[in-house]
Amino acid sequence: MSSEHLAPAASPGDAVDAIIGQWAAVRPDLDTRAMEVFGRVHRLARAMGDRMEQTYARFGVSRGEFDVLAALRRAGEPYALPPRSLSAALMLTTGGMTGRLDKLERAGLLRRSPDPHDRRALRVTLTERGLALVDEAVGAGLDAQTEALGGSLDAEQAELLADLLRRLLAGTAGTGR
Repeated sequence: MSSEHLAPAASPGDAVDAIIGQWAAVRPDLDTRAMEVFGRVHRLARAMGDRMEQTYARFGVSRGEFDVLAALRRAGEPYALPPRSLSAALMLTTGGMTGRLDKLERAGLLRRSPDPHDRRALRVTLTERGLALVDEAVGAGLDAQTEALGGSLDAEQAELLADLLRRLLAGTAGTGR
């Protein structure tokens, strides 16, 4: 598939175009293609982050708290991980993770217990209530993302964009995280 399939028939200008135009006026020597890409990726991430925060708020959790529940859910049965694994997966400090775990445990969505294989370690496990909540919330989150995507890109365009972003992420982050 060629890149012209990504461009809408008549693409209206956006805030990034305005910024690029300003740079072109004062510094026509600059190649601003990277700014166009990363400026839009940044704005898109912020806009969708806000949308996801609103979506998950309907379930009584923040986006970060949802991420904890989702990591446990993706771990498969028995939906349990050590706090250190959760911290690493979500790129959080142990202090940041403790705060999230405290709130989610008070809400009855997970429990902490001694690790049966290591008395010095803890294990975090989804409760039945947490499992039901994360399963419902992930569906609502995907609906919100699909709605945002569906109005702009068809399936083929979305697949191409996902591949291009995967390549860009791998090239900029080194590990693709």
